This record gives sequence, C-alpha cells and structure tokens, in this order.
Amino acid sequence: MINQLNAANPITDEQGRMTQNMRVFTTQVTESGLLIGTGTPEGVVKANQGREYMDAAGAAGAIKYIKRDPDDGLGDTSKGWILV
Repeated sequence: MINQLNAANPITDEQGRMTQNMRVFTTQVTESGLLIGTGTPEGVVKANQGREYMDAAGAAGAIKYIKRDPDDGLGDTSKGWILV
C-alpha cells in the first residue's frame, strides 16, 4: 500500500532536499511499478512480494508473473515468482 501525501506538508525542506515523507512516497511508487524484461523472472529478478513482471518476449499464456513469496526462506528475493 502506498502512503498518500498530505498537500499541507512540503515536499522539500529549506535546502531544497526531499523531505522524509516525500522520499518514502517516491520509494513506494518506484517499487510498485510493473517490471518488464525478457524471459522468466524466477531466480533472476529480485523484487518485493506483490510486484508484477511482464515478459516482453513471452508467448501466449506465459507473459505475466507476480511475486508471491517474499523470499526462498534463505533471503533470496529472486525466487517465488508465479505465472498468472
């Protein structure tokens, strides 16, 4: 879930740097976007649970994947993709 920004709060500080709230929001948006690549992501693409991946060269029935598992139990976040 992406936190909403509050329009009453600034997005930069007095020095023009991104505020912590804006930094968190930007990271959440970046980490939730669709990943696009070629081939299966299993064992190759590291991502957080819930991330989506599209195989740009995939054949019918093998195009979209979702990261179901957070990791393989040993900390490898490139495992746990399922074809949807």
